[in-house]
Amino acid sequence: MDTTYRSDLRELNEMNFARFDAKLEQRIAKVKADLRQEMAGLRTEMRAGFANLRGDVKASAQELKADLLKWMFGAWATLLGAIIALIKLG
Repeated sequence: MDTTYRSDLRELNEMNFARFDAKLEQRIAKVKADLRQEMAGLRTEMRAGFANLRGDVKASAQELKADLLKWMFGAWATLLGAIIALIKLG
C-alpha cells in the first residue's frame, strides 16, 4: 500500500508540476508579447519626439544665425562710421 501511495503521489505531483509549468510558460509568453508591444509604442513615441526636437533645434539655429548676422552688420556699420569719422577729422 505504501508503494502504491507513493507512486500515486509522485504521479499527482508530476501532473501538477506539468500544469504549473504550462501556465508559467503561457504567462511568460504573454509578458513578452506585452513588453514587445510597449517597446514598439515607445520607439514610435521616441522617433516622433526626436523629430520634433530636431525641428526645434533647426529653428533655434536659424534664429541664432539671423541674430548673429544682425549684430555683425550693426558692429560693422558702427566701425565703418567710426573709421569715416576718424578719416574726416584727421
